Amino acid sequence: MEFRDLRWAIAASQHRSLRQAAETLNIKQSTLSRRLRNLECKLGSTLFERTNGGTRPTIEGQEFLDAARRVVGEADAMSARLKTRSRGESGRLTIGIHTSLSAGNLRATLLEHRHRFPDVDRQLVDGASDHLISDLASSAVDVALVAEPNPKWSDRSLLLWSERVVAALPANHPLTGRGVVHWGELRRESLLMSQRGWDRNS
Repeated sequence: MEFRDLRWAIAASQHRSLRQAAETLNIKQSTLSRRLRNLECKLGSTLFERTNGGTRPTIEGQEFLDAARRVVGEADAMSARLKTRSRGESGRLTIGIHTSLSAGNLRATLLEHRHRFPDVDRQLVDGASDHLISDLASSAVDVALVAEPNPKWSDRSLLLWSERVVAALPANHPLTGRGVVHWGELRRESLLMSQRGWDRNS
């Protein structure tokens, strides 16, 4: 018995007409009729009564169709679940987050993801950048959000956003009076940073 036979038998019962069922299935009526006959032969039971007024299930046929609908329904549901899971629209997603990331952009990104994919169960893992990259390589996390790019993952990374940071300079420094300072202008300066990386609370 082929899975297609179940669908075709269900279609025949819904339309009560082999001609209409065949049109819906986009096949020849003779093809549908032959497949149903072969199915009945395999089962050793008559599934449909065929009259000039149409086609209707027998008692045995109705029992078979009830079971066929359950089988097809469960198979379709399973296929849909697998498709949404493979597209990342359901299932579990473990997100590794660098401890120093800004809460504003990250929070907005996670809220948008939850809004678009409500069936995804998200788990957040906090850690330093190098630890998260290691977890990503070992599949301990599915996605790692870090503050700085990693050369080893350059072909598998995506820039999500950029944000401004504050640089504290001496009062007599030439750049102190500037409203905006670019990173390139600090390349010859000695920088004092937290071991934890970029952290607004450091």
